[in-house]
Amino acid sequence: MDQFRKVWFLALNNLKLFVTDRLAVIAFILFPFLFIIVFNILLGNIGGKDTRLELHLISLENSGLSQQIIEALETRDDAHLKPGEPRIIWDKDYDRAKAAVEEGKLQGFLLFPADFTRAVMNGSPAKIEIIAGVEATDTRMALHGLAESIISGIETRRVVFNSITALMAQQGARQEEIQQALASIPWQGMLNQGSESPITYQVQNYGEVKPLNAASYIVPGYLVMFVFFAAAIASVDIIRERRNHTLERLLSISVRKESILAGIYLGAVFRGTVQTAIFWLMGILVFRIDLGIAPWAVVLISLLMVLMSAAFSVMLATLVKTDRSAAAIAVLVSLVLAPLGGCWWPLFITPRWMQFLAKFTPHGWANTGFNKLMLFGADAGSVMWEMLALLGFAVVFGIIAIINFRTSADVT
Repeated sequence: MDQFRKVWFLALNNLKLFVTDRLAVIAFILFPFLFIIVFNILLGNIGGKDTRLELHLISLENSGLSQQIIEALETRDDAHLKPGEPRIIWDKDYDRAKAAVEEGKLQGFLLFPADFTRAVMNGSPAKIEIIAGVEATDTRMALHGLAESIISGIETRRVVFNSITALMAQQGARQEEIQQALASIPWQGMLNQGSESPITYQVQNYGEVKPLNAASYIVPGYLVMFVFFAAAIASVDIIRERRNHTLERLLSISVRKESILAGIYLGAVFRGTVQTAIFWLMGILVFRIDLGIAPWAVVLISLLMVLMSAAFSVMLATLVKTDRSAAAIAVLVSLVLAPLGGCWWPLFITPRWMQFLAKFTPHGWANTGFNKLMLFGADAGSVMWEMLALLGFAVVFGIIAIINFRTSADVT
């Protein structure tokens, strides 16, 4: 019990030193919110525009059914488009469109091959190709749906033709009469903008599209960055106390080595907890961020981030000899892991190689968890791997700190 009180005293003393240090409060609490305010203003309109989907159609035929279909579907006046209805664009340069898809300038297009009309007329399978970028999921799905609709319309018309032919043949009609009857039914009738479709749809919008609250990923990102940064910099104080023989004097008054280590670690946890509480309080009250459907999971990830950062702080103090080295390494590691781990921008908009490297950083796991919960509406079960990863980092850093911890400045 006596050792526990000493651990508690050491932890509270470290917290008091942090709170009363004006420079530390400015650097690790007030200064981050300047960044948050600036970037929240710059990125505040992301997602606020209801972008209309554009579908590009191309035919390799010089004339025929495919061109009639495209002409019937082509959007000539956006004012007549219903809410949510895509804009249909007739592209007539296949090579340029294909190059645009390969370069990422165009998401995709629907292609009618050169033998499309002949295949339809002969009753053989008519193919419609979809050419789309690898990541253009929405466009690919929309083009697939449009292609299915066109093929369905053609097959329906073909059934009508076959039925009329069979019926008139049974009634003894001549071939010329059958051909005249079929010619009176236009192939593109079902697709003509002037004709009434037997199936209609209605789109109802509930509320207007609102911009994505940029603070929902900026606040967690800077929380991860500055909680880790503050803990890493705190390793300088641990080394300074060791070099000033403060830790040795604690041993002389019957404070165990384990209690000193626990007190230092607990003090770092207290500092990180205070930072985290201020970040979330300001984020909710000032920036109106939404913690999602599982706020307790957000809190748990924050706590795990604090535990990991505190463990890194003690570990760093046990691995370097001078406070200057600790400060340099703390700054370097913090500035490298922050952008790589998604503190400066959301990881889901970064290239895949960067998302892969982020898995080797605690920052990446923490930010991924926050983004899942706060931006994509995930539940707590969806971020279990992120929680386990942060816990794993904390355990590894803690074990290294325990093995290498020393109270003497004499290093061999």
